[in-house]
Amino acid sequence: MAEPSPFREDIRAILDAAVAAVDPLAVVSRSVRLEGDSLTVRGVAAVDLSALHAVWIVGAGKASRRMAEAALGVLGARVRGGAIAAPAGSAQSLDGLEVWEAGHPIPDAHGLAAAGEALRAANRAAPNDLILCLLSGGASALWSAPPDSVPLADLRVLTRELLRAGAPISELNTVRKHLSRIAGGQLARAAAPARILTLAISDVIGAPPDVIGSGPTLPDPTTYASALEILRLRRVAAPQSVTRHLLRGAAGEIDETAKPGELDNLAGFHLLASVSEALAGAGKAAERLGYRVEVLSETLEGEARKVGAQLARAALQRRDDGAGPVALLWGGETTVTVTGQGKGGRNQELALAAALVLEGEPAVALASFGTDGIDGPTDAAGGLVDGDTARVGRSAGFDPLGALTDNDAYAFLDAAGALLMTGPTGTNVNDVVVALIGEKR
Repeated sequence: MAEPSPFREDIRAILDAAVAAVDPLAVVSRSVRLEGDSLTVRGVAAVDLSALHAVWIVGAGKASRRMAEAALGVLGARVRGGAIAAPAGSAQSLDGLEVWEAGHPIPDAHGLAAAGEALRAANRAAPNDLILCLLSGGASALWSAPPDSVPLADLRVLTRELLRAGAPISELNTVRKHLSRIAGGQLARAAAPARILTLAISDVIGAPPDVIGSGPTLPDPTTYASALEILRLRRVAAPQSVTRHLLRGAAGEIDETAKPGELDNLAGFHLLASVSEALAGAGKAAERLGYRVEVLSETLEGEARKVGAQLARAALQRRDDGAGPVALLWGGETTVTVTGQGKGGRNQELALAAALVLEGEPAVALASFGTDGIDGPTDAAGGLVDGDTARVGRSAGFDPLGALTDNDAYAFLDAAGALLMTGPTGTNVNDVVVALIGEKR
């Protein structure tokens, strides 16, 4: 077993601070206020509630339950009802709202039911009602609402194949929008003429509003043809029901998602948190611990193993330049093209690739962490590696390069004592990578 990295305690404190900075309950509570009859968001009047009859709350995502708790605290008795979809095992009941626990990232029947409840709430809202929609990372899978012609089982198969092909979230959500009755502005379409106000916590690089949660309350610039092109480029063999539906849509036989200029009941879209806030929180913690902070990117992306090697080399270069003690921070979301049979996630694969570059090198440690606390289909949030990690894994009988080739980062990092375990955090704003360099004075 490896000696504990001298940086481990500091890295955990930095990552804890990143998560705390984007805690959904705190983010919504400090951003949303009721000033008389005016509902304000970050000090700007959003909706005059005096002319409204009732408020309905709907939402989906890993942060949606705590976002809804905060919204209920602000709006109180004005809320008539609604429904929230959260990942299985992460939700608790809320007075006045239905809370569904659904599958993620592979959709399930609970997500189908949750999406149905959200659409029913939108449909029964009166013209002088307000729909408050709460979106966060994971919403697209948790609100699965395929058309009748596409069985849920086929949507599950398609989602797995897109994930295995390394499709980034923008591509994945383009396809999802065109296999959904709620995404791509269709929730807003169902709510009309009732107004709809959206609060979002983003897990999408750059936070484009129409991609967050597959944009259920906003116009969609993508098309059925866009979805078909993604499947072609990613070489995904989609189930026949999926291909048939998308081809019919591209031929104009099925209505498109809502398009710019169509929706006239939108009361606003407000981005309350993203990886920017997480990195700011991490940076403040690192400074308190005695590190000089450099935030190098908020848009990190690419194949996880390639990115991991690149970041490790960058950290070594900074060390050789005499930069320490310094904390390098990156935010974003890499992808994994799955070719092996192992177990892991993008953060674990990034960390394992970094461990190979750092092998035998002193005074550098690197961690890659999913802010939701869940990395791929595992119970780990990511990995924390240093110059000793590869050696320790080898001494336990594991080959780091073989593990990387087989997409089996979890087993290797587990054997090396290098997994990051946090459990679900209740939020999600992409991934945070931190490299600590040099001894503190």
